[in-house]
Amino acid sequence: MRVGDGSIRSVEESRPKPGLSVPVLTVLDEEAGLLEEDQRALVRHVVQDGSGADIIFSAGTTGEWDKIDNDTRQGVIRVCAEEVEKLNLSPATRAGSAGVEHWAGVTAPTARETLANLEFAIDCGVDAAVLAPLSIQGVDDPVRFVLRDVADLLDAGPRRIPIFLYDNADIAIDPRIPHIRTRQVKAMSRLDFIRGIKVSASNKVLGNYTRAAKSFKDRGEFGIYVGNAKLIFDIYRPYHGVLGTIREHWDRWRRAGGMPVGVVSGPANALPREWAWAWQVCRAGDEERMDRAQRVVDAFRDRTVAASGKRTLASLKRALYREGVISSPCVAPGTPELSGPDAERFDVAFEEVKVLAAKEIGEPWLTRFERRND
Repeated sequence: MRVGDGSIRSVEESRPKPGLSVPVLTVLDEEAGLLEEDQRALVRHVVQDGSGADIIFSAGTTGEWDKIDNDTRQGVIRVCAEEVEKLNLSPATRAGSAGVEHWAGVTAPTARETLANLEFAIDCGVDAAVLAPLSIQGVDDPVRFVLRDVADLLDAGPRRIPIFLYDNADIAIDPRIPHIRTRQVKAMSRLDFIRGIKVSASNKVLGNYTRAAKSFKDRGEFGIYVGNAKLIFDIYRPYHGVLGTIREHWDRWRRAGGMPVGVVSGPANALPREWAWAWQVCRAGDEERMDRAQRVVDAFRDRTVAASGKRTLASLKRALYREGVISSPCVAPGTPELSGPDAERFDVAFEEVKVLAAKEIGEPWLTRFERRND
C-alpha cells in the first residue's frame, strides 16, 4: 500500500483507512468515451485539498462499472491512480489530511476480466482493490474464487495489495443470493489481504456483518464501511427517546463487533465537504449537528427524483456540469437520464440545496467548486 510520502506499506502493515470514501463518477462524452482531464478534475474536486474524501473509490456502482466496457474501467483506474498520487505529493492535501487512498473497483462481468483488472490496478499503484464476487458471471463459489484465483494472482505478482469485498444486492447476478454469507466472509478473511467489506444494504444486513466482524479477522482489523450512506444518521444517533427494542439492537451491535470505520457516499461527488462533516459529527454523536447535516443530505436526495423516477447519477453529473467541474453531464448507455425539463428543475433545486447547506452547515464545510479552464 502506498502512503502519503510515496513509500510502499506491506499488506501486513496496512489497516482499513477510516473516513469518507467517495465512489467517483465516470465522466463520459456523448459516445461513452472517458474524458480523462474531466476525471482528473473530479478527483481533485472530491478531495477538496484534504477536506473531502479520505478514499477515492473508482469504477464502482456510482462509476457505472456495469455499463461501460473494460477498457474504460481500466482507464478510470489509471487516471484516478495518477491523480491521487499527484495529490498526495501536494502540500495542500498533506496539510488538510493524512493523505488520500485510491481503491480500484476491479469487478467485471467475467472472472477473466476481473482478474485482468486486478493485475492492471496493481500495476497502476493503487492502494487497494474492491471486489464484488456475487456480481461476476460464472463465479458460483466466491470463497474458492478468492482463495484460489485472486490469491494466486497476488502471490505471482510484484506486490500484494489489500482487497475489500463489496456486498450490494442491486448488482448481484442471482437475486436468490443477494448477499455474501457471513460464513463466506469469515472464510475469505483468513487471507491476510482481505481487509474489510463495503455493505450497501439495510441496517439489519449491515448489523449481521458488524456483529460477526470480531470473528472474521484473527490477525488484525477488519473494516466495515457503510454503503447505504444515510444509515450513519441512525447508527450513531444517541439513544434517548428511542424505543427500547431499537436501542437494545444497536447496543448489541456496538458490543459485539464495534462500529463501522467509514462511510461510502455517492452524493459526496457533488457535496464532498458536507459529507465529510456529516461523517465527523455522526462519529462524535453530536445530535444537533447530525440533524443539520441530515436535512442537507435529505434535501439533495429528494431533488434527485424526477417525474419519471430516481435519477441520482444523472443528477450528480448535472450538478458537477453546471458548477463547471466537468464538461459533460452524459451518463452511460442504460443509465436513466434527466430530460430537458427535469434537468432545468434540478438546476434550480441544487441551488436550493447549496443555500440550505450554507444555512445548516456553513464554512469551512461548504464544498468549493473550481471551474475548468476550457
